[in-house]
Amino acid sequence: MFRKMRRFNQQITDEECIEVLKNTKRGVLSLIGDDGYPYGVPLVHWYCEEDGKIYFHGAKDGHKNDAIKSCDKACYTVHDEGYREEGEWALNFKSVITFGRISFVEDEEKAKKICIAMVKKFTDDEEFLAKELKFFFPRVQCFEFTPEHMTGKRVKEE
Repeated sequence: MFRKMRRFNQQITDEECIEVLKNTKRGVLSLIGDDGYPYGVPLVHWYCEEDGKIYFHGAKDGHKNDAIKSCDKACYTVHDEGYREEGEWALNFKSVITFGRISFVEDEEKAKKICIAMVKKFTDDEEFLAKELKFFFPRVQCFEFTPEHMTGKRVKEE
């Protein structure tokens, strides 16, 4: 059903893919949007080690929500910051592409756990977290992405 990587010699392990997902903060969620056009939206994510799912948050309505209601198939792409070898211009990085199904998180306690985990990915500021939960949580919709296929690769930009 899913294609194998063409450049398999650059493929990284599932464990390395998970590390990239855990350590990166942002990626692009791709959905099937209006009139069948692709819709890619940059998002902040949280990879949950307990269930192996990727979580997002956003508004309670909009293009992303409409696309998900229309088709739950999605693709999420991330890449790490990379590094340069001494004296080289080429960037070395790892990227991960995950295909799966996305749904709305309806359980309020689960949504709160997701929001807390996402804030903690950026800061330990408890005052900021409390403010975010008080003022913004009532307007937040969380999303659960269940991976069905994941590949990652090591790239050297040359």
